[in-house]
Amino acid sequence: MQIPDIRAIVTGGASGLGLAVASRIVSGGGQVTILDINAAQAAAAAAALGPRAAFTALDVSDEAAVNDAVETARRTMGGISVVVNCAGIATPARFVGKQGAMPGVFFRRMIEINLVGTVFVSKAAAVAMQRNEPNAAGERGVIVMTASVAAFDGQIGQVAYAASKGAIAAITLPIARELASSGIRCMTVAPGLFATPMMQSLPQEAQDSLGRQVPFPPRLGMPEEYAALVLHIVENVMLNGETIRLDGAIRMQPR
Repeated sequence: MQIPDIRAIVTGGASGLGLAVASRIVSGGGQVTILDINAAQAAAAAAALGPRAAFTALDVSDEAAVNDAVETARRTMGGISVVVNCAGIATPARFVGKQGAMPGVFFRRMIEINLVGTVFVSKAAAVAMQRNEPNAAGERGVIVMTASVAAFDGQIGQVAYAASKGAIAAITLPIARELASSGIRCMTVAPGLFATPMMQSLPQEAQDSLGRQVPFPPRLGMPEEYAALVLHIVENVMLNGETIRLDGAIRMQPR
């Protein structure tokens, strides 16, 4: 699939990794609809990207709202060929800490946003993709999900986060297998330490220290590097059913 042909939904597209993907798609001649819980940021991002961008503010864990938003995006763009899932939260909490055991509501919310939200958006987009005419390669669409190196190297305080991201890695292959007959691919990217807004809220000294933990290059990853991999996945039809670590060879320590 070529970038000018892309009609994409990007969740969490108002900032960070999602915004970098949306920008890359629009600059390449594609169309994008941003889905983000932050209405003001999403509106500003869409306005900055120009007439080939639109937005809808919603919580990705609300299934009815997701279905409505995806259908609106399909009508607005004339179809959906790509969905990139970047919406998520990463709040740490110990499994059992000084304040007692992790609250169940905390664990459930992490799963609902990171995992269930990804599933809601991806399945709604897949239904829309099945209505597309296949291209010359027989392809109708591409689903890209975002895991994390925490799926494999979860640290202390990341039980809930690692559970949500590990599940995304686990469902990648079965989704790809199930949708293969429809000409729809599914891939997951597992980023390491990236210069997202959350990371950039830390003091510069802390950011530099974290960056030096990466074997090479010894720095934080840039959202544009994540976007470059996503667009390569979209363009390379042989990439399917796999999780790619994008991490500079880091393996996270226990804490």
